[in-house]
Amino acid sequence: MPYSYEPQYFEAFEEGQTFESVGRTVTESDFVMHSSFTGDWTELHTNAEYAADSQFGERVAHGPMTFSLATGFVYRCGFLERRVMAFLGMNYMDIPAPVHEGDTVSLDMEVTETKALSSREDAGLVVIDSTMTNQDDEVVFEGDMKFMVEREPDSPEE
Repeated sequence: MPYSYEPQYFEAFEEGQTFESVGRTVTESDFVMHSSFTGDWTELHTNAEYAADSQFGERVAHGPMTFSLATGFVYRCGFLERRVMAFLGMNYMDIPAPVHEGDTVSLDMEVTETKALSSREDAGLVVIDSTMTNQDDEVVFEGDMKFMVEREPDSPEE
């Protein structure tokens, strides 16, 4: 499976272009580091006894942690390395299933939109639809990520 791509300027992105990440196993350390960084110590994520009585039967990842894992996969693939100027948000984000400690997750991505920015001559908009699945091919995250991506130097504006 491909997992490392060359950095791309805005002009290189095409609608329908796909990327796929490596896999990554979620660990206890991920849970602790996320809680420590954000200050979110919600018991569903940090208290094994409490979580055992929940609908999940065990601790599960924070929703924002799941999103953070997805963004990490995008950047780890390398195609935005030193080319992304800003993360501009999302039109939608869904977390249809929980991520558990020990799950191995990976991300599939597709470019769904590229657009010149009238406000910027040095950058364009690239929208990437993403789907993260676990080891059982269960979808645990879906969303589109909007990035401002640097144009190639001396590239004619579209």
